[in-house]
Formats: sequence, structure tokens, C-alpha cells
Amino acid sequence: MISLFNVAKYTGVGLIIGLLAALFGLGGGFLLVPVLSMLGVEIHKAVGTSSAAVVFTSLSSTIAYARQGRIHYKTGLMLAGSAVFGAWIGAWMTSYINSASLKVVFGVALMFVAASMIRGRRGSLNVTELSELKINYKAVPIGGFVSGIISGLLGVGGGIVNVPFLTYLGLPIHYAVATSSFAIVFTATSGAAKHYMLGHVVVKWLVLLVPGLIIGAQLGARIARVTKAKNLKNGFAVIMFLLALRMILKGLGIHVP
Repeated sequence: MISLFNVAKYTGVGLIIGLLAALFGLGGGFLLVPVLSMLGVEIHKAVGTSSAAVVFTSLSSTIAYARQGRIHYKTGLMLAGSAVFGAWIGAWMTSYINSASLKVVFGVALMFVAASMIRGRRGSLNVTELSELKINYKAVPIGGFVSGIISGLLGVGGGIVNVPFLTYLGLPIHYAVATSSFAIVFTATSGAAKHYMLGHVVVKWLVLLVPGLIIGAQLGARIARVTKAKNLKNGFAVIMFLLALRMILKGLGIHVP
């Protein structure tokens, strides 16, 4: 039987991760996997459960961003179109990579997240300017496929590739975050389906996490609408580096708390 303490703990974890995920357009797996790992969850099951949880986080934040008119749907659909295939391949790859190697890979990915957050990005556009923005659509499926593989392999939504890639294509940060959240709905669903077939999704943990993730994602999207994220983004990057370093050290067999 699940105790009230565990219900509160997982709901609280979901709330915080959902908020931060929506704020940065990263799905939530970039934090959920190491947190589940720290709670004693085996890394493959942490990745699989995270993939399923990200579906709910990204869907909740997408609904909020759609109301704000910040999603570039054409780019998002093209990104997702190739990402779903990459996510399936990435999830399949987890069966051939041991836990230690997967922790090192995930740690390196977290460092990439931190570095991408520190970099300066463009400001905001209104809806009219967004519709006139010229984007290299031929490059979008390539970025989507890469983000999909990372999503399925590491249990993240793919935003660690999506957001910096979309800003590179010219989308301002707020629209890149919103469009990434939209694309992640499709990517995470593909990866989660494969992980479920592999037996990596633990439903009882997922049920406890989802309510907090949904509420947190709504709050994160609202905060993103009215907040300049530079200071928060840089501070959060420090946390990412620490989490990444811990994950890499554990993967290398070095004892850390």
C-alpha cells in the first residue's frame, strides 16, 4: 500500500519538475531521471517512467502555450515528424547499453543543457512577426531526428536539442520553448510506447508523479509569460552542472552522496 508520505513526495517532485520543464521547454526528463535515480530507482526504469511522465508534462504546457499564441505549429509538426522515429530507435538502444554507460551519457547530456541555458538568446516577437519569420525548413527534420534519439535513449523530451536548435534557426527563446513543448508531446509518446513494451515503465510511480507534473507545467508556462528568464536560467544551469557531474561520477563507479 502506498503511504501518504510517498504520495506527497512524488506529487511535490512532479510539481517542481513540471514547472521547470514548462519554463524551459525541456519536457522534464532532464530532471526527473536523476531525481528518480537518487530515490533508488534503477536507471532503465527511471528512463522509461520518465519518458511516460514527459508525455503529460509536455501536453499540459502545450495547452498553456497554445492559449498564449506562442507555438510555431509548422516547425513543431516537422520537428515531431522525424523525432518520433528517432525516439523509437533511442528507446530500443537502451536495451543494449548498461546502466553505468547510460548514466555517463545522461550526465554529458545534462551538461549540454546547462551550456545551452547560459548562452544568450534573442528576445521576443509578436504573432505577426512570427508568421513572417524565415526558417530553414529543410534542416528541421534533421534536428528532430537527433532530438528523438536522445529522447528515447535518455528518457527526456528532446528539448535539450529542440530549444537550442530552434533558436539557431531564428526562433526567439519564448517561442522556441513553446514550440519545443508542442513537439515533445509526439516525441515522448513514441519513446514511452517503446519503453512500456520493454517493461521499463513503472505505472505506480507514474500515477503519483502525473498530477504534480500537470499542475507544475501550467504554472511554469504562466511564469514564463511574465518573467525574464536570464537570471533564473543561469542559476538553473549551475544545478544542471552539479546533477550532471554527480551522474557521470556514479556512472564511472565513483561513490558520491
